Amino acid sequence: MSSRAEQRRNTEARILEAAGRMFADLGYERTTIRAVAAAAGVDGGLVMHYFGSKEALFGRVAKFSSEEAPSGSAEEVVEQLLDGLGRRLEDEPVASLAVLRSMLTHDDAAEDFRAIALPRLDRLADALQAGDALDGDDARLRAGLISAITHGILIERYLLQIAGLEAADPQAVIELLRPCFQLLAGADPVRRNVQS
Repeated sequence: MSSRAEQRRNTEARILEAAGRMFADLGYERTTIRAVAAAAGVDGGLVMHYFGSKEALFGRVAKFSSEEAPSGSAEEVVEQLLDGLGRRLEDEPVASLAVLRSMLTHDDAAEDFRAIALPRLDRLADALQAGDALDGDDARLRAGLISAITHGILIERYLLQIAGLEAADPQAVIELLRPCFQLLAGADPVRRNVQS
């Protein structure tokens, strides 16, 4: 038999999962507490009790989507970035998509995204600058380009679905991006063969 605290954690997780899916599919404006509650199999009052508001619920979904910035040599940073992108191409990153879709139409969502993305971008720029010949401004620009490419690929694969990326083999995408990321990170270029 599970404890009350464990039941609460499970309920919160179900609500966050349902909310993430709805924010990703519908965006911030069209997602309602009532719809999230129905999708999670709980009462709307319970969602409000746990999270307080739609804004707070969205904030928790946004925080749920953040991941650590890479570190190490330029080559290690590239591989960590590509591994992270590969995981998101294999398994739809619902929480990230919720933030990406919603930030385009809702100021609070955009601010939540910035609050998570800017420190991560700074850490990526620091990682690109550490031990390599990149200065601060150049590293920041390169980190921004890597971030823009990554977000663009995710938006195209899961939200727009007009360029064929939705059906592309994740490993093929990663291998095509590797030289680009290596160039941007100041890493030694190494091309790997894609296994059929």
